[in-house]
Amino acid sequence: MERSRFLLELGCEELPERQIEIACNGVSSSFATFLKSNKLYCGSYKVSGTPRRIYLDALELDTHQEDEEILKTGPLVSVAYDEEGNLTPAGKGFLNKSQAKEAAIFIQETEKGKFLAVKYIKKGLATVELLKNWIPEMIVQIPFEKKMAWSQLGLIFSRPLRWFLILWNHKPLELDFGGIPCGNITYGNRFLGLDKSITINKAEDYLPKLLEQKVIADIEERRKEIITQLAAIFPEGNFKVIEDRELVETVVNLVEYPTAVVGEFEEKYLSLPDKIIISTINQAQKYFAVQDNQGKLSNKFVFISNGNPSASMIIRKGNEKVVKARLADALWYWNEDTKYPLEYWTRHLDKVIFQAKLGTMADKTKRIMQLVSALADELKITEEQKKKAIRCAELCKADLVTNMLGEKEFTKLQGYIGKQYAIASGEDLEVAEGIFEHYLPRGSGDELPSTLCGAIVAIGDKMDTVAGIIGIGMMPTGSGDPFALRRAANGIVQIISSRKWDLDLFSFADRALELIGKQTELDKKAKKNLHSFLEQRITGLLKTNGIAYDVIESVMHIDKSHLHDLENRAQALNALKGKEDFIHLVIGFKRVANIIAETQDFVPFNKDKLVEPEEINLYEALQILHQDIDSALQNKDYPLALQYLIKFGKVIDAFFDAVLVNCEDDELRNNRHSLLKEVKKEFLRVADLSLIVLETEQKEAGKCS
Repeated sequence: MERSRFLLELGCEELPERQIEIACNGVSSSFATFLKSNKLYCGSYKVSGTPRRIYLDALELDTHQEDEEILKTGPLVSVAYDEEGNLTPAGKGFLNKSQAKEAAIFIQETEKGKFLAVKYIKKGLATVELLKNWIPEMIVQIPFEKKMAWSQLGLIFSRPLRWFLILWNHKPLELDFGGIPCGNITYGNRFLGLDKSITINKAEDYLPKLLEQKVIADIEERRKEIITQLAAIFPEGNFKVIEDRELVETVVNLVEYPTAVVGEFEEKYLSLPDKIIISTINQAQKYFAVQDNQGKLSNKFVFISNGNPSASMIIRKGNEKVVKARLADALWYWNEDTKYPLEYWTRHLDKVIFQAKLGTMADKTKRIMQLVSALADELKITEEQKKKAIRCAELCKADLVTNMLGEKEFTKLQGYIGKQYAIASGEDLEVAEGIFEHYLPRGSGDELPSTLCGAIVAIGDKMDTVAGIIGIGMMPTGSGDPFALRRAANGIVQIISSRKWDLDLFSFADRALELIGKQTELDKKAKKNLHSFLEQRITGLLKTNGIAYDVIESVMHIDKSHLHDLENRAQALNALKGKEDFIHLVIGFKRVANIIAETQDFVPFNKDKLVEPEEINLYEALQILHQDIDSALQNKDYPLALQYLIKFGKVIDAFFDAVLVNCEDDELRNNRHSLLKEVKKEFLRVADLSLIVLETEQKEAGKCS
């Protein structure tokens, strides 16, 4: 089989940086599907790009499909022929569809009967023809977040397409798609001139020739270049670019030929808190902040230019003007806001709607304060700690109405701005830190609050949001969670778990619902839905902490509201899973559960009706077990409780070896069922071991599937 190289470049207006990854993934996925559906081999291929181009370079691609023998089965012989042996309309229709002659027919026998069949060779198509059909289909199927339609032909892409470069076996491939120029022509960096074309005669010349024209087309190579330049830009070692991998990933898709340039701003702006400066530089301008060799933020920044390197100083002056203007705004906001203590701004919270049915941010703040007070009492913290937590709750949303956040330029700094204003107002440092930390965790893997104030207010705030939104009937859907309830509820259970608090989570949730009920009418299923939602988050936390799914199911019938206690119980059980004595215990308990599974009505147990020594021994051992389990559960010693059950498991085994439970005597059988019910009841105080999946059961399930 002959193989060739295929190169495709889609040239366009500048793509937004987030859309480049979408485009590359879309082209790559589509090409993989193209290869599979057309049964073509490709040695390797790469998809990458810049803001002005997405390219696919495929090596050792089959030049045509293999010929394929096709077996086509038609109608039953009894249907295909009439009584005289002539083809019926059904038989003739099968021939026509198969484009075969009657002489090519043969009979294929199967378990279902005899059928007409034909075999023929399907000639493989030339890959070049398949590519011509695939390219237009692929272009319109790229799942951009937003698409533009342009020209009278209604072409759709993220940005207008301007040219196609298509080489097949080093020769230009013609493609008629919306009148867009197609051939072996591409273009270099925009600053070199839009009319300066580059002719590509061989696919292997593509990347080198673009590099000559100031385009590093491969994303990976651009990333390496940016990282290298950032590391080397201060050779004296007096300064260092603050590492920001996320910003690197953004900038790599903003430029075609990166050049790192140092800029500066006036030192007076260093009086602002660091994150305000960094936010101005990083988020607004996509520049890198710089620190000195002492780790302090400096008045320098580094930007990655896409322009002519020889004009870097001119570009620098323009960028410095923009940074100066933004920092001047930030300094003005800071000076205006700090004329007043942070508490002053709380009076404006009644002008901000949290949710139409749930009132304003002032209403939410009052509810948070009440929840924090209740939580402080349940946790039995000191009166001084309680006062700090309530003060933190009172101020936690105040920064939302300050100039700094109200102007929408620094919205990602909510909480941090509140912390800085609290410090400037002379508030207690733990209160100030708690204002910042009450938003934590902001997502999966984020840090948790380190202060008691932050942890308590975080739970109060998040529970108010979760209970409020679910309380008015706005349950999150699979695709919709506008108030980020899953993230909030995950944060609640993570904080409780990390702090090992003995907190009644569901009672606390009910308290939050009560407060919401004073504000608005609750949905009829509010309590049920809220508990179910929190239970899902608890299950998720246990799974994240390495607890097996069947272990989780085996303990969820017990008090779920005390998360730390539930987690300890599950961890103790999880540690025993797979051990031989525990496996014997599970087998024994499953036997107990299975024997009485169909019993609807149990007679009162009567110890005087015990006959066999082993059933008498089971009863007496059960009385001792009950006392032992009482002691272990009172001390929350779940490993010890499980060891008691394991020891008792040997008594169960002896019972089953010697006693026929389902005997013919009704009184004996019913009494033994009642005895086993008492055994099961005792086990369920620790865990439902019937839900534990043994390795043998997993293997059997695998065979069935």
